[in-house]
This record gives sequence, structure tokens and C-alpha cells, in this order.
Amino acid sequence: MVNLVHELVFRSAEQKDGGDALVYQNQRIDYPGLASEIEIIARALLTLGLGRGERSAVYLEKQLETVIALFGVSAAGGISVPINPLLKSEQVAHILCDCNARILVTSSHRLQLLVPVLPQCHDLHTVIVVGGHTEELPVISGLIIVFWEELSNTTGSVKSHPIIDTDIGAILYTSGSVGKPKGVVLSHRNLVAGAKSVCQYLENNSKDRILSVLPLSFDYGFSQLTTAFFVGATSVLINYLLPRDIISAIEKESITGLAAVPHLWIQLELCDWSRAISLRYITSSGGVMPRTTLDRLRRSLPKTKVFLMYGMTEAFRSTFLPPEDIDERPDSIGKAIPNTEVFVLREDGTQCAPGEPGELVHRGSLVALGYWNDPQQTAACFKPLPIRHSGLTIPELAVWSGDTVRMDEAGYLYFIGRRDEMIKTAGYRISPTEVEEIIYATECVGEAAAVGVPHPIKGQAIVVVVTPRDGVKLDADTLLTACKHHLPNYMLPGVIDIRNENLPRNANGKIDRKILARELQRTFLEAHQ
Repeated sequence: MVNLVHELVFRSAEQKDGGDALVYQNQRIDYPGLASEIEIIARALLTLGLGRGERSAVYLEKQLETVIALFGVSAAGGISVPINPLLKSEQVAHILCDCNARILVTSSHRLQLLVPVLPQCHDLHTVIVVGGHTEELPVISGLIIVFWEELSNTTGSVKSHPIIDTDIGAILYTSGSVGKPKGVVLSHRNLVAGAKSVCQYLENNSKDRILSVLPLSFDYGFSQLTTAFFVGATSVLINYLLPRDIISAIEKESITGLAAVPHLWIQLELCDWSRAISLRYITSSGGVMPRTTLDRLRRSLPKTKVFLMYGMTEAFRSTFLPPEDIDERPDSIGKAIPNTEVFVLREDGTQCAPGEPGELVHRGSLVALGYWNDPQQTAACFKPLPIRHSGLTIPELAVWSGDTVRMDEAGYLYFIGRRDEMIKTAGYRISPTEVEEIIYATECVGEAAAVGVPHPIKGQAIVVVVTPRDGVKLDADTLLTACKHHLPNYMLPGVIDIRNENLPRNANGKIDRKILARELQRTFLEAHQ
């Protein structure tokens, strides 16, 4: 029986004979070896003074030490805080200060970038540097700096702090496209229950080899580790530069499972998949996969199962669409994952009728503990459900997603849009996804994002920002003609903005609509002054 997230590794170390637990480039480590490394780091963290429930942040790209550090913090009785390696020093400093981190694990190169901001992180007392042990490190007042390589020499028996499954296991910071990133607080129960649920419907087993391409600071990325460790499978870490690097890794490492966000699938769909014969399944979450992308991938991978999923950091994963339902319902995000219940509710908390748009609300063991140090946002997102049993006096908290969905007569859910991303024009509420699907269907664009900008008469005008697909000469009239064939007049874009550079992204790789909206708003204001 596993209750704590690091116990996933320890249990697999006891049960699995041979095989890799983690692979990174030419480095390989089995489960007994991984468990031993985690115990060493846990002992070192305790010797360095990590207290019970104190936060230890890890600011590294994906590599063996990143995983060992994250699970070592858990084994010591602390709280791990993975920080996206793409974040800049100011964002890292905000996270360290916000969660009152005591210990930071990073590289010598990243430490140099953080030198100007670390003095403001008053709770931080130790920095552990991975690699570069021959380099001269900076002196930062009030901080102890030690090399990772020195931690293996930690001696003596230090007892880990006692923890139970309702204790905090990790804090994952959202991208913070508007304002500062906020930390979603996850218990050990959240993390273990999520791994169990996903393994159940993906039918994961110890022979799986799962390619980890997403940031470990992203709940979808971190779950690739917990899913693998739950069943004793192999996790292969990759920091890719080009889509073809992912295809090469699939062939080289005989990958059976691959998870990606829609933006990455759009880049991957045109790759040569002929040698990806080992792929048993692929999954997509973090947005709606365009139909053209889905169809192309299914043609390229006829023997690979495709799982379309919906999730949010505050509840990890909410729904999935079984592969056998894709032909009949390719636009659906499916039904609730095992051991979870979801509702579609009106603003007054009553259930919507079939086909009626409402807010997706999630209940179950995957519901997070709230936002770190942010009672106002926590109260807005984590709210009590109506009492379900007359004798129960303590209400159950559920997550109000902020996403608008609808449910059909058979109980399948369909994503409409983020409540704060809906475009309000001429009295209508428009889902950006509906417009983007038509643009993607032309097979001319690489990326597309529909956003609303202020308009003096309509309230908002619809602007679509696109980039051309490789080798395609794109013009706005072609795209607008396609929209006129498939959309009513009130949904037609007022402007189609063609760009040759990639669209802005948040730290989790999703197109950042809010940055685009701010850019376009300034452009429109200047144009009409």
C-alpha cells in the first residue's frame, strides 16, 4: 500500500527485477539504485537543516538529479517545489519568496543568473549546486553553497520527519500569464491517487517506457514520473530542441507512451512516424487538439491508441475520452477519470441540462489543498458542494474550474472555452476554439489563436493571430473565406494577423492569449488615435 509519493519508487525497488527506472541521455539507473540515491539526498537535506514541511525548490532542466532531488525532498518530509527551467530570475525569485523556500537545488550556470535576486529571498539558507564542482562559485551573503557531489559523503543516521498522506507533497506554480505565478498545493494523496487513476485507464504496466518531454513543474509533466513509478515502468527524460528529436528518442528507446500538449502535437504531426512502431498510446491535454492534427496523427499511427484528456493543476486530471469513442465523438473531452466525479453547473450551483453550457466542477481525491499563501483565490476556486447527505454537517470542497463545457445526453463532455478567454462581441459569447478549429482545418497554418480586443460598438472585435505552416504561402483572404463558409457573420474575425515568428507561450508551452490580447489592444489603440 503506497500512501506517499516517494514510496512509489521504494515499492517498485522492492518488486521489480532489473530494468531501468530512469534514463537520461547515456545515463541509466534501476529502481534499487534510484531508491538508494533518493535516500542519500533525503539524509543530506535533513543534515542541511530541512525541517518538517519546509519547502525545497528545484530549478533544473530534466536530468537524473532533478528527479532524485524532488523525490528526496519528499522522503525527508519536506515539500518539493519544481520550478520551470524556462523561467527568468525575477520569476524564480518570486516563487522562492512566495513559498518561503529554505533550500534551492540548481546548476552552476543558473546560480550565476540568480545572483542578483537571491539576497531578497530571506528564508533561503542553502543552495545545492549540481555539476560544475570544479568551478568557482559566487559568494552570496547569508547563503551556504554546497556541491551536489559532496552530498553523497553525508554520514550518520538522520530520521526523516513523520508525514501522512494528507500532508503537502508538492507545490506546483501555474504559469502566471497575468500577474505573478500562484502555487497549487498538492497533498501526497493527490499525487498518488492521480497516478493510480491514470494508470488504470491507460493500462500502464512495468514494461512501459514513457518519454518525458513536458516540464516537471507542469502537473501533466510531473505525472509522467508518478505514472511510471506507480507501475515500475521506465521514464525516459528528454530536453528536446526540435520535434524530430522526440521522434528519434521514441525509436532509440522503444517508447510506448508519449504525452504532449496540442501545440507540440501540431509540430509533431508532420514528422515521419514510420519508425515509431513501439508506441502503444499517446495522450493530449492542456487544450483542445485541432481536428486536422488528430486525424493526421491517427493516420500516421494506426496501431497507437489516442487518449484525449482534460485536466487542470488544481485537480490534476478530470476527464478522458477512450480511444474507441474518438470516431463517434472526436470533439469530446470524454467522461470523468476513475475515482472522480465532474458536474456541469450554472452560476447558482444547479446542474445544467444536457447541451446547456455551464462551468465544469470537479470533486474527489484529486482536489488540491488550495493556493499557497492566497486565501482569496483559494476561496474563489475551491468551494463547498451542496450537502449531499442530510446527516453530514461538514461540506465537501470541490474545484470550480473556470472552464465552460457542455454535456450531451450520454454524459460526454465538450470543452467550450475558458470563462476569462471567451470573446464577447455584439451580444454574443464566442469560444476562441470554435474559430481556431476552422482556421486549422485549412491546413495552412502552424499556429492560431483567436482573441478579443476592445471595440467601440461591438464591445470586442475578434482577431485571429496565425503563423504559416512550413512551406505554405499564407494570405488573410484565404483564411477569411474559409471562415465565411463555416461560421456565422457574428463569429467572423475582424482582423487576421499573420506572423512569421512563433506565438508567445507561457512556461508550460501553451499559447499565451493574454499576452497577445495586450499586444493587440495597444496596436488597435495606436491605430485609432
